[in-house]
Amino acid sequence: MKRVEHDVVVVGAGPAGSMTAKWAALGGADVLMIEKRQEIGSPVRCGEGISKQWLEEVGITVDPKWVAREVRGAKIVSPSGHTFLVDEKNAGNEVGWVVDRVFFDKALARDAARAGADILLKTSATSLIKEDGKIVGVRAQSYGEPVEIRAKCVVGADGYESQIGRWAGIDTSLTTADIDTCYQYRLTNIDYDPDYCEFTLGSAAPGGYVWVFPKDEDTANVGIGVQLSKVKSPGDPKMYLDRFIAKNPGLKKGKPLEAVAGAVSICAPLDSVCVDNLMLVGDSARMIDPITGGGISISCVAGKFAGKVLAKGVMAGDLSMNVLQEYEKAWRDRYENKLWRNWMAKEKLTTLSDEVLDQLVHTMTMVGVEKLSVQSLLAVVKAHHPDLVKEFEDLI
Repeated sequence: MKRVEHDVVVVGAGPAGSMTAKWAALGGADVLMIEKRQEIGSPVRCGEGISKQWLEEVGITVDPKWVAREVRGAKIVSPSGHTFLVDEKNAGNEVGWVVDRVFFDKALARDAARAGADILLKTSATSLIKEDGKIVGVRAQSYGEPVEIRAKCVVGADGYESQIGRWAGIDTSLTTADIDTCYQYRLTNIDYDPDYCEFTLGSAAPGGYVWVFPKDEDTANVGIGVQLSKVKSPGDPKMYLDRFIAKNPGLKKGKPLEAVAGAVSICAPLDSVCVDNLMLVGDSARMIDPITGGGISISCVAGKFAGKVLAKGVMAGDLSMNVLQEYEKAWRDRYENKLWRNWMAKEKLTTLSDEVLDQLVHTMTMVGVEKLSVQSLLAVVKAHHPDLVKEFEDLI
């Protein structure tokens, strides 16, 4: 069996993996990033919306090649059609640009390569290598051939279906209430407002929402997330989305260019994302906003934290929890409170009727909300509709 050795092996070349690989390599670590598919960034299983504010922090240079559309803001649409507008700077982590993930993900992988990381495509991890109970790498299949990748630390950046965490004994299990199952078309020849991302709430998407993310003047990603606990058969998300499109004249005339299905975690933060000589980052670590199901920005920022800690551990010759705990602290200080708060809010929002959601969005429209966040929304609604938020007071 072929055997290679590196300081760090990153499993998965999405945004989390590439960002981790880049920052670890910049810090002097010898990094190998492996990707099971033959092309980074494809197939796309994402609405492709991101905000702009965090890019500079993680060292991403904007390239017009991966910016499909710049949007002015977001529309939050209630079940009966009340619409609340918010500008892109205050609309959250999924609004600002709609990107082309095929080019975006490749750009991040290119940055990792330029920083010094090696990349292997068509290479799937099959198990962890342990010696005397210590994790020392992964076994993999690379282009159909077995390979043993020895490393001082393994990084699981292998997404929603992550196996790395399970193999390491990290509890990443999910309840059906903590999963959104998704379906998305790219529709062209539609009539809509291409300057705004649109989110429709209520029974049109039980436990989730319908999104419209502009790609150009007459083309958009039109998708749905439905809470798995509310799904009765595997075809339900497509059925709900088709029903929504059929009722919207501007979308009904559209023609599909592609269709993708997938799932996303909408759970509370994990108790731990590290063990000695192994860490998880991004979707594999359940670093997803439970309200929106979005996670690109969180994955990239956490990837930077992870990469810098990995480089530090490599230089110190220690990648045990003594060092990796610094990564745990960094990402939790930045995101844990928000993710917990949004998970608790998600738990309650998914129980609201269409009538109550109408009242909430109508109140937001009449009063105005400067920044779209769970705390600011609930604070405004509490002041003007206290009867609607009596169950939410512990979150405000």
